[in-house]
Amino acid sequence: MPIRLNKDHLKGFLTESDFQTIAPAVLKAHDALHHKKGAGAELTGWVDLPGRIPDSLVSDINGLARDVQKNSNALVSIGIGGSYLGIRAAEEFLKEDIKLPIYYAGQNLSSDYHRNLLKELKSKEVTAIVISKSGTTTEPALAFRIVKKFMENKYTVKEIKKRIICVTDEKKGALRQIAAKKGLKSFVIPDDVGGRFSVLTPVGLVPLALAGIDIKKFIEGARDAQKEFSNADLSLNLAYQYAAARFLLYNKGKTIEVLSTFYPHMVFVAEWWKQLFGESEAKDGKGIFPASLNLTADLHSLGQLMQEGRRNIFETFLMAGKSRSKISIPEDKEDWDHFNIVAGKDMDFVNKKAQEGTALAHLEGGVPNMTITVEKRDAYHLGELFYFFEKAVGISGYLLGVNPFNQPGVEAYKKKMFQLIGRIK
Repeated sequence: MPIRLNKDHLKGFLTESDFQTIAPAVLKAHDALHHKKGAGAELTGWVDLPGRIPDSLVSDINGLARDVQKNSNALVSIGIGGSYLGIRAAEEFLKEDIKLPIYYAGQNLSSDYHRNLLKELKSKEVTAIVISKSGTTTEPALAFRIVKKFMENKYTVKEIKKRIICVTDEKKGALRQIAAKKGLKSFVIPDDVGGRFSVLTPVGLVPLALAGIDIKKFIEGARDAQKEFSNADLSLNLAYQYAAARFLLYNKGKTIEVLSTFYPHMVFVAEWWKQLFGESEAKDGKGIFPASLNLTADLHSLGQLMQEGRRNIFETFLMAGKSRSKISIPEDKEDWDHFNIVAGKDMDFVNKKAQEGTALAHLEGGVPNMTITVEKRDAYHLGELFYFFEKAVGISGYLLGVNPFNQPGVEAYKKKMFQLIGRIK
């Protein structure tokens, strides 16, 4: 079943007339995106990527996965930003499907974190995937040095060739040079797909397949989403409706979007979403600030702010139609807590009622909200969800009048850091 979008709790803030008024702008954004006429068009290869992924690539990756799963019991995925968040989001979303645990390196510069990682890996048979377009991004480059040294002390040169995999530029960059010189297995990051859109390239496909995820189903979901969300008609395209609602609310002073989920396995989907939207939209003094909440836990910490704080917020709930498992609430003879009323019900029944109650309460408190529902927690529906958000942010960026596919501001901290550590190049 396709993704569902419930806009009922936008009433009182947006009208059908608002959507009709913005429809021509959405059509213009669609045309710019699909005909490569907009800013950053050189990085829009992700738009039709699902339909272009060759079967030969999938077979190659799955063959490698079978070999790795025979000789390893741990994966180390080295990357940051788009080379980390999509993988982590998929791993958490599909936790029960994982055959090899994934450890992460290079997503921070903490000595304690990386020292503890090496302690964890000491007794493991390790395969490492290093993911970087250039090979010179500070965090993964330094982590790769550390992990590579660890593996050189643990394995022979011949064995290392089987245990280090590079995902990088086709022709240039430090990591490409390392792969060529050391004879390492490598995969290519397409030039026309930026990092935060790269989860359906080898950036995501390689580590996920090695971990045990069904990447054929993952791609299939994204392919169906590509078809589903290619319609230029705003009234028929849910990804465009989501983008339009965000833009309309932004123009009414709602400058912060909170993505709230009631499912722990979706927390890192929200982290991936924050990069996707924050890095894509925040240009030229514009942009919606993307935040996230992990509910119901955060209702007991930030719930007060959501209910009665400054009214510059709108909310999007990310929900699952079905849980993978059931757990029945037992009856208690004394019923001291007065919850026998839900005895025999599945816990997810109460979870969904908590979401419905939260959505109503927040609406009454002045927070317009939408609900996105993913029917099942499997690889197919995750591929669909990733593409839904990618398509929405492309349209959203063009509605804002910015280039959604660059990130010039990201370089600012790097320049200052390089000066402070004495790096010249």
